Amino acid sequence: MSRSLHRCFGLIATVLLTVVALSGAALSIFPAAEALTTPAAQRISVAELATRVQASEPTVEQIRRAPSGRITAYYYEGDQPASAVIDPATGKPVGSAGTSELERWLVNLHRSLFLDDPGRFITAGSAAVVLALAISGLFLMARRAGGWRSVLTSVRGYGDGRLHAVVSRLALPGLFLSALTAFWMTAAVFGLLPEGANAPAFPANVSGKTGVALTSVALLQETMVDDLLSLSFPATGDSTDVFTLKITGGEAYIDQGNGALLAWSDAGWVDKVTRLITMLHTGRGVAWLGLVLGFSALAVPVLGWTGMIVWLRGRRNPKAASVAADEADTILLVGSENGTTWGFANTLQTALSAQGLRVHVGPMSNFEPAHWPKARRVILFAATYGDGTAPAASKEFVERFERVPAMPGLPLAVLGFGDRSFPAFCGFATEIARIAEDKGWAVLSPFDTVDRQSPQDFARWGRRLAETLGLVFELNHQPTAPKTWRLPVISRRDYGASVQATTAILRFALPKISLWQRLTGKGFSRFEAGDLIGIVPQGSDLPRFYSLASGMKDGFLEICVRKQVGGLCSNQLTALEPGETIAAFVRPNPAFRPARGRKPVILIGAGAGIGPLAGFARGNRGCRPMHLYFGIRHPASDALYAEELSNWNKDGRLTSVSTAFSRTANPAYVQDILCKDAERIGKLIAAGGQVLICGSRDMAAAVATVLADILAPQGFSLALLKANGRYTEDVY
Repeated sequence: MSRSLHRCFGLIATVLLTVVALSGAALSIFPAAEALTTPAAQRISVAELATRVQASEPTVEQIRRAPSGRITAYYYEGDQPASAVIDPATGKPVGSAGTSELERWLVNLHRSLFLDDPGRFITAGSAAVVLALAISGLFLMARRAGGWRSVLTSVRGYGDGRLHAVVSRLALPGLFLSALTAFWMTAAVFGLLPEGANAPAFPANVSGKTGVALTSVALLQETMVDDLLSLSFPATGDSTDVFTLKITGGEAYIDQGNGALLAWSDAGWVDKVTRLITMLHTGRGVAWLGLVLGFSALAVPVLGWTGMIVWLRGRRNPKAASVAADEADTILLVGSENGTTWGFANTLQTALSAQGLRVHVGPMSNFEPAHWPKARRVILFAATYGDGTAPAASKEFVERFERVPAMPGLPLAVLGFGDRSFPAFCGFATEIARIAEDKGWAVLSPFDTVDRQSPQDFARWGRRLAETLGLVFELNHQPTAPKTWRLPVISRRDYGASVQATTAILRFALPKISLWQRLTGKGFSRFEAGDLIGIVPQGSDLPRFYSLASGMKDGFLEICVRKQVGGLCSNQLTALEPGETIAAFVRPNPAFRPARGRKPVILIGAGAGIGPLAGFARGNRGCRPMHLYFGIRHPASDALYAEELSNWNKDGRLTSVSTAFSRTANPAYVQDILCKDAERIGKLIAAGGQVLICGSRDMAAAVATVLADILAPQGFSLALLKANGRYTEDVY
């Protein structure tokens, strides 16, 4: 419900909200400028201020104090009305009090869209939409995080979806406050609030005299300028008129002949609240808050655009065709790192829907059995990333699954997706199946796996499911080919030929993207070092993935590739010459990259595994502590990135570089140099350091053994570091 409400309001109101928000953001600058140019406040009484102003401008009719502290006097120059900002220290004008044409234009646009009262109702409606979006977004944020207790944890995901979530979290408090205060101000304008305190009745017992000295008026002497709202002077030549004093506490009439207090009325709570809310909404008097709200308003077009892109992509995503979870009899939840598992979910959903079942498809983060009143079965598609790791968007699923009791009458099926060449094949799905068995979940279909996206494995599992359900269908999955881009080689560097380890560093130019492609989110995906490039070799439909050694900000795409015996893709890549192209696409790999912050990072790699580690160092322009341990065969033949590593060490991007050579007179491997540096590694881990490893599985296993020995005396374990996201492998 919250998702549908959030999407509906957002799509309808995007343009209107953008206009109102951008004009509000622009207006937030004026209170800050006013605060900077307002003369310094003086601890003086209203009597002293009025005396000084009257001495400077004898025709003064009114003095006003703005929430920012700015004093404005209204008077006559000849027969023409005039106004000026007053220096309270002297009572003399120091600048114009007029509102600029630009500010007036922005105010009219922001308040009423130049449509007067109808426009005010429209902008009030936009505030209602913002409030609805803020509330529904808060619930979505909690659901995405895995519960209210985790709502402030780091945002998962990547791309436009992650940007939308991050900006939402930052802007939500400001947008919420802006919307609420806008409602109150609109109600005040149209007289919809409870009646406040009325002005006191005009006195009939005036003295009929004039010329009282302001410094002799007790109330004006007792009232400090900080409490002043306005002081209106009697009309010239009218002995029946009075001084009208408005302060934060109320309103008074004062006799102009003897200074007597003729009438007084306390300010009502409505008036006080309205003044406070006006100050909060406009920032006048709290300039820093105005700027915060202005920055929050700037988030609206960003949220509108990213929300639109996510929605448009969702229409092409299998999730978009699913029925609501509270109406479904079949709940199909997916945990996927790179999105391919969603395609299998779409195939199953299509088959089950054709049999008359009502299927809801969603991410694993939406596991909420208590909210599925009509559900009769649950199916989990769990992909395993790397060596047994859960997808980034599903890391909290296991913890949530363990907390939820087994639901009677709601059988469960778990299907794992992975790569059998990894030791922990389908480790994430296996863990889910184990927990389900331990907690007593009824089995819909026995636990099974799909190896390397095999349509045959999937069809076999589907036949067993159809038999269990008493239905007749065949899961004929046709993988959707990813959109690829032609990337030309712009340079290559070759290493390792003399030690039978031919390796190339290949640099590709980024594709040219039109403005329309950028605006519609159909351009080449943004990427960071450590993300993956999928390359489709000639003669195959199955992409091969390589870790990126560069980020989008570097202006090129770079990979490090070792030629494998019989390797279709690596042989084609290492044969490329500058000017030739490949068909490729980018996929995010958010789990493998340095965490945000300044804590130390330990980079460990061997051979072509240096690629993403070099990318992390290249991007370390802030020079956070970063230590590289790197193993190669021989310094004369395959010293990958030797010149760059030396330069990065000198300029601080790499704090230290330690290298092991396995084909020299004194051979050593990367685990050997880790042993020699055990004391420093222990200190780095104790200081909150993160470990990132890239290379072969054998190397990673040897490194893990050494690090476990190094950390055991300090009470650390690799399992704990992995659980905290401080030990991550990218192995092959």
